[in-house]
Amino acid sequence: MAASAAVMIGLTGLGAGALPASALPVAPLTEKSTPAPSSDAKVMLGSVQPGEAYDQFIVSYKASAKETGKSGRAKAWGKAAKEAGVSVKELRSMATGGFVVKASKNLKGDDAEAFMAEIAKSGLVESVEPDALMKISMTPNDSRYGEQWHYSGTNGMRLPSAWDVSTGSGSVVAVLDTGITSHSDLNANVISGYDFVSDSTSARDGNGRDANPQDEGDWYAAGECGDNSSGKSSWHGTHVAGTVAAVTGNAKGVAGVAPNAKIQPVRVLAKCGGNLSDIADAIVWASGGSVPGVPANQTPADAINMSLGGGGACGVTYQAAIDAAVSRGTSVVVAAGNESQNASNSRPANCNNVITVAASNPSGAPSYYTNYGSSVDVTAPGGDTRYTGQGVLSTINTGSTTPSSEGYAFYQGTSMATPHVAGLVALMKSQKSSLTPAQVETALKNGTRPMPGGCNIGCGTGLVDATKTMSALSGSTPDPEPTPDPEPSGNLLKNPGFEDGSTNWSSNRSDTFESGSAARSGSGFAGLNGWGSSNTYTLEQQLSIPSNASSAQLEFYLRVLTNESTSYTAYDKLSAQILDGSKTYNVGTWSNLDASSSYEKKSISLDDFRGKTVTLRFYGAEDSSLATVFRIDDVSVTAG
Repeated sequence: MAASAAVMIGLTGLGAGALPASALPVAPLTEKSTPAPSSDAKVMLGSVQPGEAYDQFIVSYKASAKETGKSGRAKAWGKAAKEAGVSVKELRSMATGGFVVKASKNLKGDDAEAFMAEIAKSGLVESVEPDALMKISMTPNDSRYGEQWHYSGTNGMRLPSAWDVSTGSGSVVAVLDTGITSHSDLNANVISGYDFVSDSTSARDGNGRDANPQDEGDWYAAGECGDNSSGKSSWHGTHVAGTVAAVTGNAKGVAGVAPNAKIQPVRVLAKCGGNLSDIADAIVWASGGSVPGVPANQTPADAINMSLGGGGACGVTYQAAIDAAVSRGTSVVVAAGNESQNASNSRPANCNNVITVAASNPSGAPSYYTNYGSSVDVTAPGGDTRYTGQGVLSTINTGSTTPSSEGYAFYQGTSMATPHVAGLVALMKSQKSSLTPAQVETALKNGTRPMPGGCNIGCGTGLVDATKTMSALSGSTPDPEPTPDPEPSGNLLKNPGFEDGSTNWSSNRSDTFESGSAARSGSGFAGLNGWGSSNTYTLEQQLSIPSNASSAQLEFYLRVLTNESTSYTAYDKLSAQILDGSKTYNVGTWSNLDASSSYEKKSISLDDFRGKTVTLRFYGAEDSSLATVFRIDDVSVTAG
């Protein structure tokens, strides 16, 4: 990491005066004094967590009871077992001196506390506590999790802290889409679904409806589907499914919003799309209703994800199917549409009893394509693939027509925003299964926060906030919402000095954002590279430069620290780049040859980009040996 690399550079040395020491010496640890013996004979009782149930407890005995053998120790919990209506057995001793005992059934809340208190009354023990189940701290180790900007930060859905409350266990999300393909980052979370595409020609599986929701590809030739050009297979359902519940913590690929929920693939779209009749039947079936000629769904969904749509009024068929699903307790989450128009013109976004989702971009503003208006309930990240790394990353298949190998890709759309919300519904239902669809919708809306980039076209109640929503359900107090520092007057960039960490910036490396005395001003700064091995870093922010500006100027402060000893070869480089649509322009480059003992101001004209929405990117590349760190602080783009 850049932070640790800076320490490494300070230790390896660069010659006298090259790197002035800025860190304070580490103070020696003071020796702990031995606590005085306590005369308090009170038994220590462990805490019981809300909603948790326990069938195992750890008992530490007094010395007199500890040596009496298993039958003697049983006297400590004999009366407690009788009072709780359980049988108890001792499982094993522990290295810490305690003993694990197991009850015949789970004890929850007051029952668990009463059981432990009764053991304490025996006078034979020093402490009793639940043998609580510890869980992985949910910072996923999935190799591309760092590219999923849409899950964290000011402009994402603030998902990581929500995983401390629920990961979706026991919830089912039906994905009504193109079906699904085999993918090692999905398969473990996929349960039996159904293929509702009744047209065998469109379905490409040789028959009509069947129990196999395999995506056979939705490619089409020129002249088909009302399009003069041809189209490749989208693998749309596989991408949506990955956002809902990709396998998480498996050291590969991506993470899902509800990593322990189950995906029920329901195929309703094929070549040229899908019929309303098929989709309506699928809604009924997914929610546990009866469909003629189709076996009953043994695992009805808690939520239905419909990243699909078309023009026109909702209609009787759609509304009846949706109402039936909601009456059975299934929330129906639908895409607002991608026509940059009022969502009231798109169905099922304009139906009653649905949760309609608009899309936001990495700047926290409405995406340029999203539908909007009073029909929208909430907004979620949908991305912007016009800029590298700013789409929504998820699972796909790599075949251009029929299924081939698994892969990953950035997509954009309200189709990508919707599964963020469906996944959050799975977390909610896992935490509180009694929630009705109406209560789910209310909790989602109450849990939003204002659009970070603003919205004046109708984005519902705002950007979904998983931490805020799940904290409210669990009765805990959420972490304060991140608030960007006020931007300097005239600066088109937000959080220019990194005082709020990654807020408004995106990077391919989580260690880019640092704090401490190495900052030029304040305490925040960005540190790129510094590993002493081949690697690349990107740090970027999107901005709009006014068309009426007489000039535009990029300024930032750079300090280069290096272990390279050469005075003539640029091994490690930092470039300032402007991304304008599909084109990337290098506007300045520095290297290990620019090493300095302090920050130096860099100024670059951006006059050529006036009137455009562009992305400012810093791109650092390091070779295979000897570390170089590029420290960046106090960045500004001003328009005269």
